[in-house]
Amino acid sequence: MLTGRMELLSDPETLILAVLAVVILGMAKGGFSGFGALATPLLALALPPSQAAALLMPVLLVQDVVSVWSFRHSWDRWIVAWMAPGALAGVVLASALAALVPEERLLLVLGLITLGFGLYRLWIERGGRIVAASTSPGWVGALFGVATGFTSQVAHAGGPPFQMWVTPRRLEHQTYVGTSSVLFAMVNWMKVPSYLALGTMTRETLHAGALLLPLAIVATLIAVRLIRRMNAHSFYTIIYALMVLLGLKLTWEGIA
Repeated sequence: MLTGRMELLSDPETLILAVLAVVILGMAKGGFSGFGALATPLLALALPPSQAAALLMPVLLVQDVVSVWSFRHSWDRWIVAWMAPGALAGVVLASALAALVPEERLLLVLGLITLGFGLYRLWIERGGRIVAASTSPGWVGALFGVATGFTSQVAHAGGPPFQMWVTPRRLEHQTYVGTSSVLFAMVNWMKVPSYLALGTMTRETLHAGALLLPLAIVATLIAVRLIRRMNAHSFYTIIYALMVLLGLKLTWEGIA
């Protein structure tokens, strides 16, 4: 049984990249939102992208349980209630258009928007300036929910649309993390049927993912601990900086 589980991870390079990807996902699930979009492209350096995404799916689902449990008392139900239906529509739409959507174009557009948004927020909040929290209506969040579900299904990059609507609302930082945890736990379960229908979640990928679960849990718990010790201003500065880095990476993938 162990030999069968190790087939995908038998190559040292693949194993190292898988470990790095799981640690990155753990940091993202623990609160450093958006960072997780780097995980699948990283593992895709050693495996076909669809196989890399399928291998990480059980890891994500377990990490979701850890992060949701850790922040179960601090999440914004109003935001989730508006974004979740839109996210479901986005996942369904992306599944239906899977063969028609050029992923590189989507990554390029998403990368440029994410980069611009991150730079803009860093600029207006420079030097510790206090910016009034956004009060945009719920229907706007539903539209961003569609974008979140769509980009998560097509390019495994649902973080930026979520951040663009939720981050300017200036939630208490643990509430922000809890809201992200609950929403993306729902989104990941929404994606499971399409993975099964496409045949990418095989016994081999599930076994390999299972081997990585202990590391996934530890990485998530460490990130949760770091987030709880962080002050709100530092948290949002790091989030915007990560958005800039993520925007650069998505843009580069779209071009290359």
